[in-house]
Amino acid sequence: MNTAYLLIGGNLGDRAAYLAEAVKQISVVCGRVTSISSLYETAAWGNTNQPAFYNQAICVETTLEPENLLARLLTIEIEMGRVREEKYGPRTIDLDILMVNDIVLDSPTLTIPHPQLHNRRFALLPLIEIAPTLLHPVLDKTMQELLLNCPDIKKKKKK
Repeated sequence: MNTAYLLIGGNLGDRAAYLAEAVKQISVVCGRVTSISSLYETAAWGNTNQPAFYNQAICVETTLEPENLLARLLTIEIEMGRVREEKYGPRTIDLDILMVNDIVLDSPTLTIPHPQLHNRRFALLPLIEIAPTLLHPVLDKTMQELLLNCPDIKKKKKK
């Protein structure tokens, strides 16, 4: 059994409803959702000329290996209307794998832990809520320690 930490987000349509639907779909096709953070509202990152995002971290117990988990998450995104037109562009739903167990993976399609996790307050805050002592297997720091040194200073609001 694998423990996967995911970040879900979106900034189009009924953001809260899209995130709730994503959690339902993940529980059906990926595994048992064991923890869900609060919703966090965050200004867009990367391409800032777009609506604010809702983000949420979830923990999933899954029998899927990381590449298979990614494939299922991408299918959920497509089924929920995700269209990839521009990098960091607006989207109905975005499903990212942050970590799986203490796996370190760097393949053409997937990097675990997420390569930008330590630079994104919008990912660290909800992840800390559900797993504050989780250890980053490459940086050898807890999520709390990563947050202390995170260069992203944008304010995040808990919803």
